[in-house]
Amino acid sequence: MNENTNYFGIDISKDVFDVMGSDGLFHQFGNELTGFKKFIKLMDCNSHCVMESTGVYHLRLAYYLIEHNIKVSVENPLSVKRFIQMKLSKIKTDKSDSKMIYEYAIMNSPSLWTGQTKSQIECSHLLSLSNLYTKEIIVLKNKLHSEEAQGSPVPRVIRSINRSLNFYQKEIETLEITVLKLVKQEYRDLHSRIKSIPGLGAKASALLIVLTDGFERFNTASELCSFAGLTPIIRESGSSIRSRPRISKMGNRRLRKILFICSFSASKHNKACRELYNRIVAKGKSKKLALVAVCNKLLKQAFAIAKSHLWYDENYRSVLVK
Repeated sequence: MNENTNYFGIDISKDVFDVMGSDGLFHQFGNELTGFKKFIKLMDCNSHCVMESTGVYHLRLAYYLIEHNIKVSVENPLSVKRFIQMKLSKIKTDKSDSKMIYEYAIMNSPSLWTGQTKSQIECSHLLSLSNLYTKEIIVLKNKLHSEEAQGSPVPRVIRSINRSLNFYQKEIETLEITVLKLVKQEYRDLHSRIKSIPGLGAKASALLIVLTDGFERFNTASELCSFAGLTPIIRESGSSIRSRPRISKMGNRRLRKILFICSFSASKHNKACRELYNRIVAKGKSKKLALVAVCNKLLKQAFAIAKSHLWYDENYRSVLVK
């Protein structure tokens, strides 16, 4: 950390954001342009603002600060929460939260956040809408099952549900095609290299690139696996606690889902994944556990290819070749 860095801890919500700086003074501003202009008067060339990723509420302020050449870090809320727990703090107020974020910044020297390009933002919004439609499909399918399970389903209700299902499914297909086009425009080379991994198709590769901002958000493969929620959790203590290892599921649900679907193909056609899958099953482990391991392997292969600018080749460390 630069000794001259002037950190500001920011706790942000829908309507306001609370700030604690190195001077120990507490400030509160409206989460809108007028509040941004008042806040930036506190800044100088050494200022570095640190905030949590709070859905969408932090984005306007973060982009405003970047546009005015202010350093910004957007941290995982779970990391900040664990820091607060480590400090054994029992006080929960707006003022205390911004102070804890400030102390977190001092202790951890968080990396800079650069935001997304217009294309990345558009892809994120398209995926978000696609996720919403997917949830609607689940609701409609449950309703359809409920109707059909009755002794005398109403034909008009069944037809209406089926029309809605067709509409959402077509919209999802259209959105996915649009995302694929945008990814090919901005990440043509990267998309081609990731797609060369057996088991990762064009859509899965595009989704992986969008969710990771072209893999720029991660420095190691283990960070990426944690983001996907595929890292194992092992609970063992003394002789009485011996729970079965399981994945954390604390990461991106959609990424886990698409990777699990891809793992079926990868376990057959990807040499490294196939060998890993067979080795785990041969030890008597469950096929599901083996497929989760394949998901991890796929992520690590994608990360290696993205960072090394190489192409997949099963005969070169089972992963890469120039």
